Order: sequence, then C-alpha cells, then structure tokens
Amino acid sequence: MLGRGPGAVDVVDRTPIHRWQASRLWPARPSPGRRLLWRRLRISLALTGRLTRLKERLAHRHPSTTDDPSLIWAAVAVVIAPDPDAILLIRRADRLGDPWSGHMALPGGRREPEDPDLLATVIRETREEVGIELITEQLCGSLDDVAPRTPVLPPVAVRPFVFLMPARTPLVLNPAVASAQWVTIDDLLQPGGYHQASLEIAGQRREVQAYRLDDAIVWGMTERILSGLFQLLRD
Repeated sequence: MLGRGPGAVDVVDRTPIHRWQASRLWPARPSPGRRLLWRRLRISLALTGRLTRLKERLAHRHPSTTDDPSLIWAAVAVVIAPDPDAILLIRRADRLGDPWSGHMALPGGRREPEDPDLLATVIRETREEVGIELITEQLCGSLDDVAPRTPVLPPVAVRPFVFLMPARTPLVLNPAVASAQWVTIDDLLQPGGYHQASLEIAGQRREVQAYRLDDAIVWGMTERILSGLFQLLRD
C-alpha cells in the first residue's frame, strides 16, 4: 500500500470492503432515460474548467494510431475525477515473469478474443482490476497509441481512453493490483515532479523520464501517456 502524500489521496489496497445496505431508504428506481440524463448532468456539473477544456480538446482531436499487425493490443483507462482533479493510478502486483511487475500504471490490460473492440477491453479490465464500472457517457476520447521502446519488452501496443467521472467511487482491487491511489494533477505537474531517473532494466542502467510520487516513480508507457495528456492541458 502506498503512503499518503500531498498529491496521493484515497489510497486503497486489496483489503476486503464490507458495505452496509439499507435498500428501503432508497427511492424507486428511475426510468433508463432519466438515469442516462442524470448521469450526463452529474458529469457536466462536476467538471472543473480545466477538465471541461480537456473534454472539448479531446472531442476535436484525431489521435495518432498504429496498424502494425505484429503488435499485441491492449487498452488502458485514464480515469480522472475532480475535487481536486486527480488521476487513478495503480501499482501492479509483483509477479514472476511479468515485465511490468510492481510498476505504477493505469488500469487496463490486453484485449481478449471476446472483446468486440478496445473500448470494450478497457471497460472490462477496469471493472476487473479496480471495481469501477465505466460508462460510455464518461468517455471523452482517446490519446495517441503507444508501444514499448525497449526491445526486451513484449510487442504490446496500448490505446489510452480518457474517462471523466463526476466523483471518486469506492475501489475493489483484484489480485493483479497491489494498490491504487488518486494522484492529483497539480502534484504531478509541480516543479520537480517530472525528472530524469536512473533505472536498471534487463541488467542495464538507463536514464528515463519519470513523474515522482511519494515512494515510486511513473515511467515508461504510462509516463508517455500522461505526458501526452498534460500537453493537451497546456495547449
């Protein structure tokens, strides 16, 4: 479990969550049409000016995509919620043979044969990994496709989808996720938060660009995805 710092809030590990329910206190379920309208209204009212601009820019942007047939496809969710504006990051569980073992990452994973498209992949993977049920009304668009630059990593291409949620919801982590936390955008963008880090990768020392957290760094494909997102916030 990650420590709580100035930009890391709502840290969650895989401790079971017990929920008390009192169904008789809830009003009658509204019609599907009213539920959809209410969801859209909640999302619109909750967004800050920065997130509203991001939503508009993504709506008019054509992301860079790749069609290399040799690549294995995956999708990740850039889940953002306000008050304050924050991005959901996870720490992958330590697993022998996993090249991304223990890394900071975004929720998501590889496309399965039953997934009709990569959007279905990211919705399924986010639900399985952190218990968040993403809906299409929260989808703002996608960022540029990314692929590993290190030859020792599998040839996996990743499509990042950006979702804006009206509020943070409880997280329920599966065994593939060691911990999760909402990290504020301001903390990631603070002076000194983005730096060059020295890492040992496959027995070789390499210098990489990374975002600094309390006791971890965000680097690799996740760093490239976040940097692309932040460029849209700055433009």
